[in-house]
Amino acid sequence: MAIRIAPSVNVLGGTLAPCSHEPKTGFLRNGACDTCAEDRGSHTVCAVMTAEFLAHSKYLGNDLSTPRPEFGFPGLKPGDQWCLCAGRFLQAHEEEVAPRVYLKSTHLRTLDVVPLEVLRQYALDRGA
Repeated sequence: MAIRIAPSVNVLGGTLAPCSHEPKTGFLRNGACDTCAEDRGSHTVCAVMTAEFLAHSKYLGNDLSTPRPEFGFPGLKPGDQWCLCAGRFLQAHEEEVAPRVYLKSTHLRTLDVVPLEVLRQYALDRGA
């Protein structure tokens, strides 16, 4: 059965830009925050990791900083770009530890969970 990818449109209505190839990110591990029906966590927010966010995520039980070679996961460090779950981003916003984001690399489906006004508060691509 083939995976059906949602159209690659960003939150601004344009073509979804890549998020990161080093490390390779995205639910589909294609470097973009593309999504599909199998992506139950909606890994659609292109965020730049911070020490504060990584520590908070680990505290909540999602350790993104420890390498897991058995899964091909290098572990993240501050400055790495990564496709976060939209719900986790919204939670981080509410708890005042949200990382910065790239709107052009954040999938349109994010808006099902996170309002655009919230994303704009953290936007690194301000001209977008």
